[in-house]
Amino acid sequence: MSEELSAYRYASLASSDRHWTVVAEYERQEGGLREAAYQSEAELEKAFIRQLVKQGYEYLSITSEAALIAHLRSELELLNDYRFTDGEWDHFFRESIAGANEGILEKTERIQRNEVQAFRREDGTVKNIKLIDKEDIHRNRLQVINQYEAEGARATRYDVTILVNGLPLVHVELKRRGVDLREAFNQIKRYSRDSFWAGSGLFDYVQLFVISNGTRTKYYSNTVRQGHVDEQRGGSRKNKETKSFAFTSWWTDAQNKVISDLPDFTRFFFARHTLLNLLTRYCVFDTQQRLLVMRPYQIAATERILERIQVATNHKLMSRPEGGGYIWHTTGSGKTLTSFKTAQLATKLDFVDKVLFVVDRKDLDYQTMQEYDRFEKGAANGNTSTKILQAQLEDRSKKIIITTIQKLSRFVAGNRSHEVYGTHVVIIFDECHRSQFGQMHRDITKAFKKYHLFGFTGTPIFEDNARALNQARFRTTEQIFGEQLHSYTIVDAISDKNVLPFRIDYIRTIRTEETIEDKKVAAIDTERALLAPERIAMVVDYIFSHFEQKTRRTQNYRHEGKTLRGFNSLFACDSIDAAKQYYQAIQQRNAVLPSDRQLKVGLIYSWAPNEEEPAGLMADESLDTEGLDAGSRDFLDRALEDYNAHFGTSFDTSSTGFANYYIDLSARLKNREVDMAIVVNMFLTGFDAQTLNTLWVDKNLRFHGLIQAYSRTNRILNAVKTYGNIVSFRNLEKATDAALALFGNKEARGIAVLKPFQEWMDEYTGLVTELQDNFAPDGRIVSEAQQKEFIRIFGAILRIRNVLVSYDEFKELDPLTDRDFQDYQSIYLELHSHYRNVEEQDREEINDDLVFEIELIKQVEVTVDYILLLVEQYLKKKGTKEGDAIRKDISRQVNASPTLRSKKDLIESFVDSVSVSDQVDQAWVAFIRAKQKEELEALIAEERLKPEETARFIRRAFQEGTLTTTGTEIVSIMPPTRKFGGGNKYGEMKARIIEKLQRFFERFFGLMRMGDD
Repeated sequence: MSEELSAYRYASLASSDRHWTVVAEYERQEGGLREAAYQSEAELEKAFIRQLVKQGYEYLSITSEAALIAHLRSELELLNDYRFTDGEWDHFFRESIAGANEGILEKTERIQRNEVQAFRREDGTVKNIKLIDKEDIHRNRLQVINQYEAEGARATRYDVTILVNGLPLVHVELKRRGVDLREAFNQIKRYSRDSFWAGSGLFDYVQLFVISNGTRTKYYSNTVRQGHVDEQRGGSRKNKETKSFAFTSWWTDAQNKVISDLPDFTRFFFARHTLLNLLTRYCVFDTQQRLLVMRPYQIAATERILERIQVATNHKLMSRPEGGGYIWHTTGSGKTLTSFKTAQLATKLDFVDKVLFVVDRKDLDYQTMQEYDRFEKGAANGNTSTKILQAQLEDRSKKIIITTIQKLSRFVAGNRSHEVYGTHVVIIFDECHRSQFGQMHRDITKAFKKYHLFGFTGTPIFEDNARALNQARFRTTEQIFGEQLHSYTIVDAISDKNVLPFRIDYIRTIRTEETIEDKKVAAIDTERALLAPERIAMVVDYIFSHFEQKTRRTQNYRHEGKTLRGFNSLFACDSIDAAKQYYQAIQQRNAVLPSDRQLKVGLIYSWAPNEEEPAGLMADESLDTEGLDAGSRDFLDRALEDYNAHFGTSFDTSSTGFANYYIDLSARLKNREVDMAIVVNMFLTGFDAQTLNTLWVDKNLRFHGLIQAYSRTNRILNAVKTYGNIVSFRNLEKATDAALALFGNKEARGIAVLKPFQEWMDEYTGLVTELQDNFAPDGRIVSEAQQKEFIRIFGAILRIRNVLVSYDEFKELDPLTDRDFQDYQSIYLELHSHYRNVEEQDREEINDDLVFEIELIKQVEVTVDYILLLVEQYLKKKGTKEGDAIRKDISRQVNASPTLRSKKDLIESFVDSVSVSDQVDQAWVAFIRAKQKEELEALIAEERLKPEETARFIRRAFQEGTLTTTGTEIVSIMPPTRKFGGGNKYGEMKARIIEKLQRFFERFFGLMRMGDD
């Protein structure tokens, strides 16, 4: 390989537009790079490397860690114009590059925040060493290696790695054309488990991963990889989100056209300036230790704004529409990250004095400050009063200021002349379709003399719907802010799978002669009829009857280190009176239900000048309750008493108490501690909660308000959450179509709204028929070809079934019985276990065309409590035919569970050992404790671990729900040995011990309640 590529080593840089990180418009390159013949994975890899070399990368033949470390030394010496002595290099490498207890997160922080490392030279002086040059990116050297060999838990060879100054910062995993792209993703997951950490752990420096099957190519950050590592260990170390293939991203041009074919992707994504800009400018390592890599539309928007600032400044176009513009990025597309990075980079322009980020509500002020602080602690400055705002405006060191339009307007009104008005400022309005159309906006722009005005919105005001605003001037978003600089619509976002589509149920609200058992809601014509007690009761009946189904409460998943069952919801009401009545009706229903059937409900509203603004805009609800009438405020106080009693809090409707309640309810919604929040306008705009999947609507929504409200439900979380659920008790179908057409296009409905139930059902029924015709639920599948066909069919059934289970009609029409589904699932898991074992035993026999939907199976997990309940029933009927049937059912349930399947021997041994006279719960705890102790003592003896330290380590792992395998804690339990020198024996021993501890943890975790352990 190296001889073949050596001729290209010094080839010139391929021509590309060096001005933009994201190319303005992509046209597929035909001809030379595409061939008609079959292309193997090896040929795909060669062609990829050959293209990189043509684009200015240097090919190196490095396949071992020793060679990689030697090369890293020479590259850092070249970048820093300094020669290390051998002693200095050894010290610098151990202390500033490859610390023994460092992992992915520590090394990512070094690249993203601490790329300049200080070390003490042998003569006692201090020298700064750059790992990567972020000021002059083209000083960094890019090289490509392939087939690098690593020895970890098992021997592995990596496809292609990009070195930046000798450090592996980008890894590329390739599969031949025709193979599912997820298999490349799964391959990196296996590398994470087996070897990326091995030796000195240099591959923990990888910031970006690229996966490709030649036809489809995507990228993602290293903390998506870390999420998989954590999920394999049964918990989450520091990252806070469920991570899966859904979090991979396409690369596009500035028009949002996907560039997926590997040669074209390479031409643009791996253009030197693009890749280096991504690594040095467009990554954010946030305070939750997640590496956020900006998507192409975010980068394009940021660069268009920065260019507009520079051009307008050069041509003296400040304080005019020509000096600004607006960004149309749909709700849920990450506007806050885009605005943060824009503000951060704008402050680095020499002539910009300040960036003001202006929101139009106090609650959004708080949320934005939280988000900015998450991106970089202390980067922005919030304020709780106009006085603090004034101090920040006068402080030259405060570069980024977040405030509300109300506070900024009050500052302008109270300071008719001020020196800040003459400074060069960038003013960014969030949700710029709203309050900026009024007098406050005009006062602010009149006061400042050298400004650039930019707006971010997911729902702009266009000519088509601006007439309803009734404003004498500045009717459209463009007239206020200037031209549209970039767009990314709801159609783009759903097509890219960056947000989810909607599934909408219109529950009948007009009485008909038909009797529809679960959709009989009384007729509505007038406001009085809408609030009729009978109608309220019927709507509440529907919600309680369908809550578990719509919010998927029979499914569970991992999120923020916890196992959660299902999702939660918002209930949007048309008025405060309606919200009060619904709250009262739901609480009355709760009072007669057992505790496990009750809904945990929060109620929140405050005074707003109008219930609905023109053009579908939602009226602002402030965090001030002073404007509420006495009855509404007293009712809210009583609702807060219910909330306080349940959660042990002490909120009230005073100014501070209500603001703190808002913050607490927000957090509990995000953590899925609250089942439903009943709202009027609050939380329907600007609020993000990944666990929220359902919006109950008894409110007339239009245009902006409709899209904003619906979009609360469609944040990506995991494979279980596949759409946002809208349950409307009003006929909003025409309003929905109109809003989607306005903010997407005329074909938007076909993309944004799931296809009808019958289409899903027809596809599902066809697959079930194919399954039943070819495979018996209790049969064996012998040939490999048949096994692969079964995996294909059943995987497709799982994906469609995951959508169908939320439809009211599905349960009665499902052609697959519960028993048959369970038996087929057992076969599926058995095959998954078989092929995983084959993979681990012989790397050459990995089946690249197999993708298992294990995440979808885990959602219907059987619990230990349920198994113990079956054991109790079995003991009562032991010795009878009914008892034998229950005993078989226990085995069937365990076999069908991806978690309990690996613990089958423990469960079977317990069932065989427990006697009729035993208390099953107590006997189970005693049995598991004894087995746990026995197996841990054997592991300690076998690996010569420190007994007390190991016992504490395992105890903490069970308490925290995760096994921490980096840092000093894991080192403290290991037997004494040399960390450096002696080859890789220390690394091999550490890897072996970690693997055994993980197996032990996974075997026993979740088998006892926290109180039992």
